[in-house]
Amino acid sequence: MKHLLNTLFITPEDIYLSLDGENVVANCDKQVVGRFPLHTLQNIISFSYAGASPALMGACARRQIGLAFCTPRGRFLARVCGESNGNVLLRRTQYRVADDPVQCCQISRAMIFGKLFNARWSIERTRRDHGLRIDSEQLSSASQQIYDLLPRVRETVDLEELRGLEGVGATAYFRVFDQMILGDKEVFFFHSRSRRPPLDAVNAMLSFAYSLLAHDCASALESVGLDSYVGFLHRDRPGRTSLALDLMEELRPCMADRFVLTLINNRQIKASDFLHMESGAILLTDDGRKTFLKNWQEKKKEELTHPYLGEKLPWGMIPYMQSLLLARYLRGDLDAYPSFLWK
Repeated sequence: MKHLLNTLFITPEDIYLSLDGENVVANCDKQVVGRFPLHTLQNIISFSYAGASPALMGACARRQIGLAFCTPRGRFLARVCGESNGNVLLRRTQYRVADDPVQCCQISRAMIFGKLFNARWSIERTRRDHGLRIDSEQLSSASQQIYDLLPRVRETVDLEELRGLEGVGATAYFRVFDQMILGDKEVFFFHSRSRRPPLDAVNAMLSFAYSLLAHDCASALESVGLDSYVGFLHRDRPGRTSLALDLMEELRPCMADRFVLTLINNRQIKASDFLHMESGAILLTDDGRKTFLKNWQEKKKEELTHPYLGEKLPWGMIPYMQSLLLARYLRGDLDAYPSFLWK
């Protein structure tokens, strides 16, 4: 259990929440393990299977305290809404901002700044940790090119220009991505990004990681009352969680790309974990997906210090914290959306 940004996160799987006067009570095996005053909370996000009492749900609805339920792995299940709920005001603000290109650009450039910053830091980590095994000059050149884009990203007021700068940065980053792969290069190599279908093992893993991350981001956004389908950088398209795609941009290099590199470089995944289809597509086998998912869940439990909040929390909580920060910005509680800058 963790209390951050006036939000109570219930992470153990066996915690049952109940109401005692003006307090949320966390129970485990009928024993009280935590007590939190309701007046200090704006949101409760539970990752427990045990659930919550109807009395607590009613109290949260009356006080307009967001109460969301997710599975232990982070899949959004439901959110308790009362007769009147502040989320409607948050979503109306989100929709108005999404219709304003200037405000869309303000949020989007923070996310793209975070993406390029984190991509550059990933390159620099490889240079620092494996300088004798890589072409350091080539990585240094890509790092500098991305670094030079950061001031332009911060200053642009045009979405199309922003998309162009993001594309230049992504090209520089993926041009040296193969250099960061230190495992079996006969099996794990990267020449270019291929999506539908992935044409090599690395692209197969990147696509799977991006799908998992987009799912986590959509769940996080829904849990704080935002509409995951209405984005600022990615435009509306039926069936596409555009805001989740926006949010995951800054998290791709540090949560997805770096995870794939770790799996390969630590030899946690092997050639037999992939299927070669007649169409040329390469996909993970059932066993390969199990290995991938097991390690993905373990990665989400690892702790780091959030660069903006200065608090230690698991990697799996990062999409939720960024969603809360985005919601706070839209409500006017923050002057700007603080992107996640990995360090």
